[in-house]
Amino acid sequence: GTGSSILSALQDLFWLSKSKVEKQLQIISVLQWVLTFLIMGVACTLILMYILCTDCWAIAALYLAWLVFDWNTPKKGGRRSQWVRNWAIWRYFRDYFPIRLVKTHNLLTTRNYIFGYHPHGIMGLGAFCNFSTEATGVSQKFPGIRPYLATLAGNFRMPILRDYLMSGGICPVNRDSIDYILSKNGSGNAIIIVVGGAAESLNCTPGKNSVTLKNRKGFVKLALRHGADLVPVYSFGENEVYKQVIFEEGSWGRWVQKKFQKHIGFAPCIFHGRGLFSSNTWGLLPYSKPITTVVGEPITIPKIDNPSQREVDFYHSIYVDSLIKLFDKYKSKFGLPETEVLEVN
Repeated sequence: GTGSSILSALQDLFWLSKSKVEKQLQIISVLQWVLTFLIMGVACTLILMYILCTDCWAIAALYLAWLVFDWNTPKKGGRRSQWVRNWAIWRYFRDYFPIRLVKTHNLLTTRNYIFGYHPHGIMGLGAFCNFSTEATGVSQKFPGIRPYLATLAGNFRMPILRDYLMSGGICPVNRDSIDYILSKNGSGNAIIIVVGGAAESLNCTPGKNSVTLKNRKGFVKLALRHGADLVPVYSFGENEVYKQVIFEEGSWGRWVQKKFQKHIGFAPCIFHGRGLFSSNTWGLLPYSKPITTVVGEPITIPKIDNPSQREVDFYHSIYVDSLIKLFDKYKSKFGLPETEVLEVN
């Protein structure tokens, strides 16, 4: 009757409103992370300097004293917080795209691992969500394994930002930090290295599946020195969430990017996503495209204190082959044609 129709209409309105609220929460969760990625370090540094010039200078002085005392903590595994990793905001972050983590093999807790994450994308959104939060259930999928996402060491010189990063299990991507985790932190550790780095980010664009890997062999040498198994990881959709202006080799734009990369450690990219209020406008928000991160089969690596170049090259070639096989096995399942080829540069 009429009453049932009204009730049905009200229920539809309620669920529509709930859906809209959830979408807005997803947008907010992603926006805060993008702003963190782009400006939090500089903003916190400027705020701290300002506070030093006010009547509240003692607060800033106390933090700076703590910073000096705590300076080497990022190099020693950091200070992760399960509470932060389990924040509800990360689940909204996950659902915005959505992001999914696929396990293909079990990992032994008696071993240590180096995950090679590909591709970098603009911001490594899949790497962050899957390994620095519990939104996709990494601890449930790989029980007993502690993931450490490695990123630029310069981020850990920024006040407040360094503590925020460490709370998610993020560590500096330098030899001291990696050596400590793989040699003095027991077993069951997995360091996630975005192998292509800044150089790879310069070439990421929707529809392109390419990795910068041919001359990236340092992570293999580290694996051999510590006897840590190598695990190829490919994130389907990582390159789809932003559009970028690609500068050709030899152009002034690419020259500027390479200079930044060489001297600062990151390459400035000219990119855009969607707007805050509409997907039809340009803005800093990534497009809501699915990202599926597939963790491949571990490659058993022997412990060799001083590996020769020949040994490094041998295991590097095995790793490259494993990554290509992983890509080929899952590409059609996640929306790519069977003819798609992974470009290894």
